[in-house]
Amino acid sequence: MIEQDTIKLLRECDAGIKMGVSSIDEVLEYVSDEKFKKCLETCKEKHEKLQSDIQELLDKYHDEGKEPNVMAKSMSWMKTNVKLVLNESDKTIADLITDGCNMGVKSLHKYLNQYKADESSKDITKRLINLEEKLALDIREYL
Repeated sequence: MIEQDTIKLLRECDAGIKMGVSSIDEVLEYVSDEKFKKCLETCKEKHEKLQSDIQELLDKYHDEGKEPNVMAKSMSWMKTNVKLVLNESDKTIADLITDGCNMGVKSLHKYLNQYKADESSKDITKRLINLEEKLALDIREYL
């Protein structure tokens, strides 16, 4: 039971990180403030490092991970592009990224409570939650 829940939790973290990295990639070229851009790039690097740690654990369980939900990814892409067409500003980007962080934190807490995973997987999930919370906090000045 713990092993299956551990794999499920790691998969959700994997999908969440892929979604987050993809979202950052979508908006980076539109960011005008260099400090804001650097903040997003640094966070992306931390997400990719954490994804590597997750993949290492998934490999241990002979699991390939999980891609983000196609519908969620499509809706995110549409929302991002529509909002940027209407208002291509750092404020809009900060708003989009903050919404994504908040949804990620909410989902990750739900999965953390739902799955009876091992401690290393719970730790990685908490590290990801902290990354998302910190990013949302760091970019508040651009809202």
